[in-house]
Amino acid sequence: MSDDAFPPGDVKAAEPTRVPTGSSANSSPVVSGAGNPPPEPQVTPRRLIAFLALVFGMFMAILDIQIVSSSLAEIQAGLSASPDEISWVQTSYLIAEVIMIPLSGYLGRALSTRVLFSISAAGFTVASVLCATATTLPEMIVYRAIQGFIGGGMIPTAFAAAYTIFPKRHQPSIMALVGLTVTLAPTVGPTVGGYLTELLSWHWLFLINVVPGTIATLLAWFLVDFDEPEPGLLRNLDYFALIALAVFLGSMEYVLEEGAKDDWFQDETIRNLTVAGVIGGAVFFWRCFAAKIPLVDLGAYRDRNFAVGSLLTFIMGIGLYGMTYLYPVFLGRVRGYDSLQIGETVFVSGLFMFLTAPVVGMLSRRVDPRWLIASGFLGFGVSCIDLTYITKDWAFWNLFFPQVLRGVSLMMCMVPINVVSLATLPRPKLKNASALFNLMRNLGGAFGLAFINTFLNHRQDLHMLRLREHVIWGRQVAEEQLSTLTQGFSARMGSDAELAAVKQMANMVRQEGLVLAFGDLFWAMTILFSGIILLVPLVQKPSAGAAPAPAH
Repeated sequence: MSDDAFPPGDVKAAEPTRVPTGSSANSSPVVSGAGNPPPEPQVTPRRLIAFLALVFGMFMAILDIQIVSSSLAEIQAGLSASPDEISWVQTSYLIAEVIMIPLSGYLGRALSTRVLFSISAAGFTVASVLCATATTLPEMIVYRAIQGFIGGGMIPTAFAAAYTIFPKRHQPSIMALVGLTVTLAPTVGPTVGGYLTELLSWHWLFLINVVPGTIATLLAWFLVDFDEPEPGLLRNLDYFALIALAVFLGSMEYVLEEGAKDDWFQDETIRNLTVAGVIGGAVFFWRCFAAKIPLVDLGAYRDRNFAVGSLLTFIMGIGLYGMTYLYPVFLGRVRGYDSLQIGETVFVSGLFMFLTAPVVGMLSRRVDPRWLIASGFLGFGVSCIDLTYITKDWAFWNLFFPQVLRGVSLMMCMVPINVVSLATLPRPKLKNASALFNLMRNLGGAFGLAFINTFLNHRQDLHMLRLREHVIWGRQVAEEQLSTLTQGFSARMGSDAELAAVKQMANMVRQEGLVLAFGDLFWAMTILFSGIILLVPLVQKPSAGAAPAPAH
């Protein structure tokens, strides 16, 4: 439990710190005296297998954010939903997940890693089956919310375990594996979803979780022994803060997801939820500072590396989720690709993440992590510069190099940011800090998508206005193009050929406006990723071989 949980004079505050050992037969309780770091944990085959089960559960939870993105049209048809309604299949999952992630730190301490992860993995598996059986949109929304809320507990749990059970010298390599999982899952999600939908049906987007989810649950239940529960925390659960947290993050996520589509504050629901989110946030932060045992301990932000690292991972979330969203949008709306073609095209980034992960893990032990972080964000910026020249004819090979550079850059950012942000925190604070750290990445993705959609809509409208000035009646080039289109339609449509030609011209203008908007957006992303490099010098280089500070 965090040392902030006990007031001065409490009996527990005077006790020597005990290093949790769980129930492993090879472990024995160790008491560390004041000022002495706890002994490094021993890695056994049992714990290694258990950790891999945690990582795989985290992979499933993150994968399910994006696995349905390339198959929403098929799900929409299967549930008889409208284009506006089907977005709730994604939104309900994200809202529920973003509420659970910060709560998981408290629950992980109260229940233990073993119990929380086992419940999360089992519940996620059952919810996946329910999603596959949904026949109406309301059913799917409820089941996806359950899936997102329960699955959200697996993500920070695996992060915290990486620092709890491995010696410091192994943490860069372990974080390469964790970083690969976090970045690879959303990147390959559209690819996996496209193949499953094309070869089987959209139901298998969810049924694919059943076997691995069951295995992860059983492995976690029988093998995880990293820590002991603190059941007293459940008796002191701050329900007032819990409700405020749900209102705050739920409202924020909805506003960010739906704001661009609903014209932001022109929509009454957006206005009302913004007010609710502000009030919920104020109450939540008040309770965090006023409660004897806060639901979410914000004390980790006193550590400069954690505070700066959280901001860096927020920006990285924009790059991770934003670019994962942009490629399918371009390929679908401009190129007209189906879900399988989109998946095959965007797979490049995932492949190079996989190839880069071991290299970055090795470099993290030998190179100042700040150089890696700066190089990663610089690579992000360069990949976006290349995309500023995008045209409507760009296809796989035109997008190949930017995707390669993006995949390599993501790994160069993710691994060292994780190490400098979490590696030196006291172990009792890791569960809570891991939850906050993962929340910042997800919020970065939500803010990034809101900005991207708003920016694209605004710039597309602006470019369309300018383009229309060149396709009005009286412009020779426009009239020649219209005449050519009319002749092409005349054989099939007769008297309606001219109307069809006008519609085709309008679609061409709309498409060209969207492509130009993409180019503008990539310039904005270039500036963002290049500018964030200025924050990297604020990060303090972790001492070589230093272990996390003991709790005292």
